[in-house]
Amino acid sequence: MSDDAGAGLGLVERAHEMAALRAWRQAFELLMEADADGPLAATDLPMLGEVAYAAGQLEMAIEAWARAHTAFMQAGDQVAAAGAAVRVAMHLLFDTALMAPVRGWLARAERLLEAQGETPAQAWFAVVRTYERMLTGDLPGARPWARRAIEVGLRCDPAAGAIGQVAEARLRILDGDVQQGLALLDQAGVATVSGDLDPFSTGVVYCELVCALQGLAHYDVAEEWTEAMERWSETNAIGSLHGRCRVHRAEILRLRGSCNEAERQALVACQELRPYLRRELGWPLNELGRIRLHKGDIAGAEAALLAAHRAGWDPQPGLALVRLAQGDAATAAASIRDALERPLGVPSKERPPNTHLQRAPLLAAQVEIELAAGEIGRARSAADELEFIAARFQSKALLASAALARGRVRLADGDAAGAEQSLSEAVRRWNEVGAPYEAAVARMALAEAHRASGSEHRAALERQAARTILEGIQAAPSVVPPVDVEHHDAGDERPVASFDVFRREGDYWSVSFDGHTVRVRDLKGMRYLARLLADPGREYHVLDLVAAETGSDAQVDSSRAAGLPRAALGDAGESLDAQAKDAYRRRLTEIEDDLEQARAIGDAERAAQADAERDFLVQELGRAFGLGGRDRRAASASERARAAVTRAVRQAMTRIAEHHPQLGQHLSRTIRTGTYCAYVPDPRAPTDWRS
Repeated sequence: MSDDAGAGLGLVERAHEMAALRAWRQAFELLMEADADGPLAATDLPMLGEVAYAAGQLEMAIEAWARAHTAFMQAGDQVAAAGAAVRVAMHLLFDTALMAPVRGWLARAERLLEAQGETPAQAWFAVVRTYERMLTGDLPGARPWARRAIEVGLRCDPAAGAIGQVAEARLRILDGDVQQGLALLDQAGVATVSGDLDPFSTGVVYCELVCALQGLAHYDVAEEWTEAMERWSETNAIGSLHGRCRVHRAEILRLRGSCNEAERQALVACQELRPYLRRELGWPLNELGRIRLHKGDIAGAEAALLAAHRAGWDPQPGLALVRLAQGDAATAAASIRDALERPLGVPSKERPPNTHLQRAPLLAAQVEIELAAGEIGRARSAADELEFIAARFQSKALLASAALARGRVRLADGDAAGAEQSLSEAVRRWNEVGAPYEAAVARMALAEAHRASGSEHRAALERQAARTILEGIQAAPSVVPPVDVEHHDAGDERPVASFDVFRREGDYWSVSFDGHTVRVRDLKGMRYLARLLADPGREYHVLDLVAAETGSDAQVDSSRAAGLPRAALGDAGESLDAQAKDAYRRRLTEIEDDLEQARAIGDAERAAQADAERDFLVQELGRAFGLGGRDRRAASASERARAAVTRAVRQAMTRIAEHHPQLGQHLSRTIRTGTYCAYVPDPRAPTDWRS
């Protein structure tokens, strides 16, 4: 063996050690270094794919699995080659939602598995095929694949079987078989909490459980599973699962009326998911828009929803409600009608298309909008359909939404008594759900019904109650809930009365955390950390951190950075790196192949979807190129600061961890770096830092 080969082998062995410790970034860098010395062996490429994904390198993960597929094909190992192809398809499906490339990779795997017996690759193939069908709205086509995933998974790969089970549960719920679907979800949940599944599969099952329950509007149970997922994700989540969990938390916080905290969670989720998601980045952006609507921030809601639309997401009904809030009822009515009559069918694991549950929020918004536009007949039809959906799925929240819609229509029809009855039911049901914003909206409508029936004093009581709730949601600062001192966990949850110290004393910092004090030599990163710890939850642009640390008199207004002359910003290189552009080009080729096949078999819906995906990728590439095909260049001031601040903060955290491991773990969970940096402690476990 040559010296170079020996060095490469040592790097791979060290990468295995780092991966066992869940040090994903270090494992990834070691494998990349080994691969640079000489191409990794086929048996090492799957590990590169796994650690790349865990380290936030989605494109490298997909490339590694694609290379593994080629290498196994050359070695004549068809089962392993099929398994690698399925992994490429799985990452493309869950983290890009581009269905045409998914179908292409699944077709490769299917050809290789035709003559094979039952293997884990067969089970995972069935899992991905299930979701490919479900995300494109073909629920009947998804059902047999979910059953296949369960049957083969139980014999060959329990993780695939568990994901197949939760997929079957979702399909049953979407079909209206709610009780059986919920029973299957409970069974899948048992497999999750048992700890028998790997981190990726565990996270997928958790996320699917919450998606199913929130889609059904069973928010109380969804909240319980979200909390379980959060506890698990603190130390186990990899890849996009941290960010997905955060979006689920933002949804629950919005429902409970904690919109400031919900907005913060959604913003951080956008940052965490950006390295993974492409089109599905519209999911957290869409949630951000809904939160801002509740807060009364119409301009902010519009910005978030338009960004979601640019990402390829369907921004309705939020964008129509923004237009209504802006006083443009005609445009709002036209857009909500279009959303219902010509749904975009955007593939979404969170919101599968072509289902009654996807139509429900559109119908609820249509009732409000059509009444504002004077179209009582259209509003009545929407309320009828919404009542049918609510009766079918028997969810408290859907029943509350239907009662509000019916009450609004009855009030418009002049039936004040009937409106009072329906709207009182809506208020009661929304209060049972624990949704103060929705209850307040129902109270405002009930006040109008009381006024129409001549009971002005009752109307005044309802208006005052509603205004008090809405003003609290729109203006209140984030509230940190108290911690039960006698029943807190051994992790971050500590008594509120305790406080911690992060104080500079000459060339050293005195650091106290959880009763243990250490002294750490001054580093630039320690100064950045001190600023973040002093202001929990606040996002600092890296240019502001650098300006403050260097003693500049004026802070940099990062929001205007894009308007500065190019000479002031410099040149940070290509805005889309070569690897990403190559990946996009490969996917464009795969989409063209899928489009050709769809046209050949006369599948107009599949062809339309492939067309939309091609347009999306062309736009992405277009943003990366300037005139004449030249690469666009990104401004460097922010990028250089981002790299420098991130490096300095990580060095300081490493030094702290050497002296105080518990604090090191706390900081690794709560310090967010990037273009915006923040200290984001668990709101259920507040810290009180003193300088």
